[in-house]
Amino acid sequence: MLRDSLRALVFDVFGTCVDWRGSVIRAGQSVRPEGVDWSSLADEWRREGYIRGIARIRAGEMPYVGSDVLFRRKLDELIPKYGVNGLSETEVDDLAHAWSRLDPWPDTVAGLQRLKSRYIISPLSNGSFATLTAMAKRGGMPWDCIISTELRQTFKPEREAYLLAANLLELRPDRVMLVAAHDSDLKGAQAAGLHTALVPRPAEWGPNAPPLPPADPSFDYVATDFGDLATQLGIPA
Repeated sequence: MLRDSLRALVFDVFGTCVDWRGSVIRAGQSVRPEGVDWSSLADEWRREGYIRGIARIRAGEMPYVGSDVLFRRKLDELIPKYGVNGLSETEVDDLAHAWSRLDPWPDTVAGLQRLKSRYIISPLSNGSFATLTAMAKRGGMPWDCIISTELRQTFKPEREAYLLAANLLELRPDRVMLVAAHDSDLKGAQAAGLHTALVPRPAEWGPNAPPLPPADPSFDYVATDFGDLATQLGIPA
């Protein structure tokens, strides 16, 4: 069975393991409780600063920089656009680091602990090594190691980003499974020879987000949360 041949599970983080949107909104509200549309700012920060920034680097439109740089550059644009006036440099810097203080989904930590009882577990994320480490420490995510695509100066869904996990763990790609909430990420992992598990996060983009599409039948597992994935993999509660 597949579950017996797997040796490592690697995880997308932003959206899959943590509630980035709610966390960033709360961080913003702690700085400026009123008068700022933090929901829209968070969405644009993620979509245009992070996702679009990575796409531009992959397309050769700009040189490689890490995700922390992308987040900070975009925040500097968003602060005047959304009227977040009067912040000190220290406050701006602290807000930029909100991405290292993202709260796990309710099932994340307990689910990871169950999965760790049988498999090596690690993030495989476009987040920086420092951000992933700080986030895990704060949120209690019990990783065996930290794998950031920053280590190869690349980004998912490049093939080399997925093979980075297998190479660092000295495993064949088919002994590794990516767990993610995003089809494009899982399709990239499949193309690199990894197995795949979809854990949809319908609340990732907030209560007004459109419904998620049906799960692609090519994924090896589809689970409602990390606890359900552990159960499907035969790990007792």
